Amino acid sequence: MNQIGDLFPLKLLGVPQEMPVLTKEQFRVKPREAQVGLIPLLSKIGAESYFEDKTKSFILFKEDTLKLLPLIPDESIDMIFADPPYFLSNGGITCHAGKMVSVNKGKWDVSNGIEDSHLFNQRWLKQCQRILKPNGTIWVSGTSHIIHSIGFAMQTLYYKILNDISWFKVNPPPNLSCRYFTHSTETIIWAAKNQKSKHHFNYPLMKQLNNNKQMLSLWHIKSPETSEKKYGKHPTQKPMKLLERIVQASTKKGDIVLDPFNGSGTTGLEAYLLGRKYIGIDSEKEYLELSIKRFKDLAKAIRAKKS
Repeated sequence: MNQIGDLFPLKLLGVPQEMPVLTKEQFRVKPREAQVGLIPLLSKIGAESYFEDKTKSFILFKEDTLKLLPLIPDESIDMIFADPPYFLSNGGITCHAGKMVSVNKGKWDVSNGIEDSHLFNQRWLKQCQRILKPNGTIWVSGTSHIIHSIGFAMQTLYYKILNDISWFKVNPPPNLSCRYFTHSTETIIWAAKNQKSKHHFNYPLMKQLNNNKQMLSLWHIKSPETSEKKYGKHPTQKPMKLLERIVQASTKKGDIVLDPFNGSGTTGLEAYLLGRKYIGIDSEKEYLELSIKRFKDLAKAIRAKKS
């Protein structure tokens, strides 16, 4: 049987030839520090934000995530949701709204090869692990094109994988080639910072939302509603209901949520709506502007409801 090293050079994948054995000191969880609000955290990051709401609970940065993540202090984030590039912009076609369209999304989604894509995943995941609080967790969404790289990188970094959620898209686009099964799921890996982490899981609420039965790791959730795209859309936009469940399941009010690939800002909208603080990072001005429009619309609706 082929070993992983026979198929892909481990050095290129960023994995040591001999897997190190972690000592107790390396696995030791440091005492939880006092809650860090976004204002002191922003001063420690030191970079200029692209957008801040008046309460400084919703912050956006326009930057390459690999450049900004290293500026965030150690153990300062409670939860991370990431929807990284799928690296599918290869000149192919797909179906959208009944029409044949290109799969090309932009330069940010172009792969320079499997080794390069894996190293990219390992680099941002390593930074995310560093900035997560001792009991923090991360959720990463992806299709079959990248999720195996994500899972492998997490294992080599000694994350503790908690669940692999299968998000079943109730209304997926049809398969135009008719040469394989219609893609109707995405995998979302939920992992804790390390093996010693005592992660937060809102089990009672998840059970309550599921007719008082234990919630399964198979989630039936529709793709984004038309109303969620009123100001435009992102090619891999996630539905509000998906992020609502994720934020509710793994955070508490006042927690700091980060999305290193902000996209259309869905993670931030749900975090804000549920009383969490949010930091989003994206290199594309177009999508940051889309996020701001969506946020202002949400904030306006909240104010109207209170008045």
